[in-house]
Amino acid sequence: MTEWSLSGLRVVRAVFETGSFTAAAQTLGYTQSAISRQVASVEAAAGSTLFERGARGVRPTAAGTLVASRAATVLNEIDAATRDLATARNLLTGTASVGAFPTAAMVLVPRAIGRIRQSNPELTVEMVESSTPTQLRQLRAGRIDVAVVAVGHGLPEYDLDELRVETVIDGKLLVAVASDHGLAHRGRVDVAELERESWIVGKGARDDPQFGAWPTLPEPRIGMRVRDWSARMGCVAAGLGITVIPEIAAATVPDGVTTVQVDDLGWGGRTTYAITVQGRSASTSAVVGAVRAEARTIREEGRRA
Repeated sequence: MTEWSLSGLRVVRAVFETGSFTAAAQTLGYTQSAISRQVASVEAAAGSTLFERGARGVRPTAAGTLVASRAATVLNEIDAATRDLATARNLLTGTASVGAFPTAAMVLVPRAIGRIRQSNPELTVEMVESSTPTQLRQLRAGRIDVAVVAVGHGLPEYDLDELRVETVIDGKLLVAVASDHGLAHRGRVDVAELERESWIVGKGARDDPQFGAWPTLPEPRIGMRVRDWSARMGCVAAGLGITVIPEIAAATVPDGVTTVQVDDLGWGGRTTYAITVQGRSASTSAVVGAVRAEARTIREEGRRA
C-alpha cells in the first residue's frame, strides 16, 4: 500500500484551496506534472479519487474534501512542531550573573531578570548588588558576566578599555521629597530652590560612590547619612530632608514620598551602561538585551506617569 507523504498532503491541500493544478503549482513553486504525480500518490494511498478533472479546473470529491480537511490539521501540527523545535534549539541554559549598583537593583535589573525567565526559563540569572568599582573588578576577574554601572557628572572616570560597553539609558536624576513638602506639588523646580534644603545622603565604603546632595550645589547642607535606600526614603517620608534618586528607581518611592524634576543648566547628566567582556556568550547577550529592553519600558512608564 502506498504511504501518505507530507509533500503529497501539501499538494492536495493547495489544489483543494486554489481549485486547479496550475494554480497549486504556482503557489507551491512546483511544475504541473509534479502536482499531478503527488495527487496521484495520495489517491493511491487513499484508495479513492480525490478530484474530478474538468475544463475549468478540478472539483474535490467527497474523499478529496475529507483528505484536504485532515491534511490541514496534520500540516498545522507539523508546522507547529517545527516552530517548537526551533524555539527549543534557541533556548538558553546554564547560569549568568549580572551586577547592579544599588538603585539599578531596585527596579531595572530585577525586572530584566523576570523578562529573561519568561523567554528562557532554563537560564538561571543571578544578581549581585555592588558598587560600580566593585562590579568592574568582578567583571574583569570573571566573577560576573554583566556589570550594570552608572557614569557621568559627579562620578569617577572608570577604566573601560577592552570591555564592551552598551548604553542602557541616559537617565535623569530626580529629587525625592515628602508628600507634604512645599516642593512636592510643583512637578519641576529650579536648582536654586534646593540650596537651603537639608539632604539625606548615602554612607558606604570609602571607594564606593554614593548619591549625595544635588551634584551642582556648591555647599549643600547635609542633614543625615544613611546606608540603605529604604532608610533614606524613610527619612524623606518623615520630613527629615530630601534626597536624589535616579529615574530608573523612581517607581520604588514609598507612600509619603514624591519625586520632582530639577531644571539645572550645569547638570551634565549620567548614563547607565551594561558592560561585558568582548567575547561574550549568547546567555550574556540575552541578559544585556533584557536590561536594555526593560530600561525602555521604564522610560515609557515615566513618560505616561
